[in-house]
Amino acid sequence: MKTCLALIAVLNSNLSLGLATGTEVVQQCCSALLQKALLPAVHRPIALLFELFENCKSQQDEGLMADKESTVPVTEEEDERDLNYQPPAQKSLQEIQELDKDDESLNKYKQTLLGSGPVVLDPSVPNVQVTRLTLMCDQAPGPITMDLTGDLEALKKQNFTMKEGVDYRVKIHFKVNKEIVSGLKYVHLTYRKGIRVDKAVYMVGSYGPRVEEHEFITPVEEAPKGMIVRGTYHIKSYFTDDDKTDHLSWEWNLQIKKDWDSTE
Repeated sequence: MKTCLALIAVLNSNLSLGLATGTEVVQQCCSALLQKALLPAVHRPIALLFELFENCKSQQDEGLMADKESTVPVTEEEDERDLNYQPPAQKSLQEIQELDKDDESLNKYKQTLLGSGPVVLDPSVPNVQVTRLTLMCDQAPGPITMDLTGDLEALKKQNFTMKEGVDYRVKIHFKVNKEIVSGLKYVHLTYRKGIRVDKAVYMVGSYGPRVEEHEFITPVEEAPKGMIVRGTYHIKSYFTDDDKTDHLSWEWNLQIKKDWDSTE
């Protein structure tokens, strides 16, 4: 905790000297506190509150529930390097709400971030529900959306079409019903003719329960282009977290064509 206070003092000094704006100080502080080297030394509930604050602020600034750093895809090598990382023990929503109950300002802060409590009490309802995935492309003739609340086996046989060379983004809608979930990530594995040709891991972030759905949008990607890369790609998608909980796994097919309605 002394390390954290010293860090905050330095950032405060930067602010007073005009070396950083208030927004930059908050971002620097949040990012530093959430580094893996500091997480064991920081009380997990406080670290979670900082990350939730980052997500809420990002939603106000960009309309997204993910900060700029968290939307950068992680390469396979980086992802494998993190396999030995053991996150601190999870704290329940009630435990966090009970912390420092006499601190009025902190209670208001927690109320803003966490709400009044779980939005679903039914024990049969999972904490995280992934509801749909959309391929966002301005050039598409219509929405490319898959319902993830229905028959996922039928989804495996369905083909979605994308024109070669277009820019697109992946948008995921999900709900958090009961407890704070930390370190959410979206894993996207792409196969062609049984061989894996690509892997992307997108860090989604930490979220608290609320009635409304959360949404996460990946950075802009460019679809493959050229006669050699046209064809059908099989995709395995995973929505997981720091605790390696499998919130949802599903498979689908993407056809890269010369044009949206082309047979090639």
